[in-house]
Amino acid sequence: MKWLWRSLRRISLTRWILISMILGALIGWWRPELGISLKPLSTIFLRMIKSIVVPIIFGSLVIGIAGHGDDMKRVGRLALKSIIYFELITTIALMVGLAVVNLTRPGVGVQLTASATQGQELAHNTISFSSFLEHIVPQSFFEAAANNEVLQIVFFSIIFAVALSQVREGPKLAMLGFCEGLAETMFKFTGIVMKYAPIGVGAAIAFTVGQSGLGVLLSLGKLVLTLYLALIVFVLVALVPAALIAGVPIGQFIQMVKEPALIAFATTSSEAALPKGMENMERLGVPRRIVAFVIPTGYSFNLDGSTLYLAVAAIFVAQAAGAHLTLGYQLVMLLTLMITSKGVAGVPRSSLVILAGTLSHFQLPLEGVAVILGVDTLMDMGRTTINLVGNCLASVVMARWEGEFVPATTVKLEGGEAGSYASSTRVSTPFQEASRVRPPRNSK
Repeated sequence: MKWLWRSLRRISLTRWILISMILGALIGWWRPELGISLKPLSTIFLRMIKSIVVPIIFGSLVIGIAGHGDDMKRVGRLALKSIIYFELITTIALMVGLAVVNLTRPGVGVQLTASATQGQELAHNTISFSSFLEHIVPQSFFEAAANNEVLQIVFFSIIFAVALSQVREGPKLAMLGFCEGLAETMFKFTGIVMKYAPIGVGAAIAFTVGQSGLGVLLSLGKLVLTLYLALIVFVLVALVPAALIAGVPIGQFIQMVKEPALIAFATTSSEAALPKGMENMERLGVPRRIVAFVIPTGYSFNLDGSTLYLAVAAIFVAQAAGAHLTLGYQLVMLLTLMITSKGVAGVPRSSLVILAGTLSHFQLPLEGVAVILGVDTLMDMGRTTINLVGNCLASVVMARWEGEFVPATTVKLEGGEAGSYASSTRVSTPFQEASRVRPPRNSK
């Protein structure tokens, strides 16, 4: 039995997650009621992960900005570069979605007979640009933390860090020490929670398969395949070239991103993969201040998978309704989607909310939303994964652009398998660098 136990321990976490996904799919297909009953195990995992998001973002951003003495000018430069990159990549995502959906035409022949009630309810939840701007600023840090409002936490953390950088040395180092300890502790906390990941991920897959079944997939399979084809094309024409142009070590990046990507795929939750994605990008060589700013901000402005999905879904509904849209009309629709989709990551079913609002604005039938709901979970798996991968890549590209990327030289997986994340190049943390300026104990 000892040899069996040793063999099991040598299996990496990534492989355990893959095994649990296969087992979960089999359970959901073989015993749907059992798969549905496993949802609490998935919910527990998601709750544990969500509890990590706020402290890890706050601690990392504060020590990343204040520890290096960043001012608003430096933060503003990073923000401007990030927004330019985000807009370029999301525009490409929209264009890829538009091209693929017009080539495959998955909506032709689909009957929109479902009720429009759900679509109408979602359409009423859309937010205006002015309300989005107001929503960025938290009225209470604790309220934003309790609701996991990532963009509000980022805003508060940046202002707090800039203020801290202007504080005299003693109190500044004390607060930096607290934030450093908080961030390091939450990374260890993430490692503990990740040991439960195979159970939570397997339960999530079992629930999805048990609830949706294979019949829905067969009836709208062309739509699902169109989305996944478009996502693959997007990776090949946008993400891979961006990585090559920026000089990203693609092999190491894939090793770092595959574990959080599997979690994102299985749980359809960006928040579930966020802490591990941030941790792995830092281990890859991206400075903490860039990781802590770019990835959380990207979940409001760089949702590549969701943006592409919106393009595919909107044109699908138009095709199913028999509406013949000119190229110019489709471009106007996509421009509307690009503008209205910013900053809605915290809205439940945010992609469907934006889709319903856009369909209502362009007088397309909201029954299309109800039809898509049947396979939305299956499509959500793909778009959430690309959201995660796109934001992780954005952090590396920004680090390259800022000239601060220090790639890992030696990479090893958990359990000793070559290919994961332990860098032999030790990079000082922001607090360690700040501590070097601490005056001698005996100085007056």
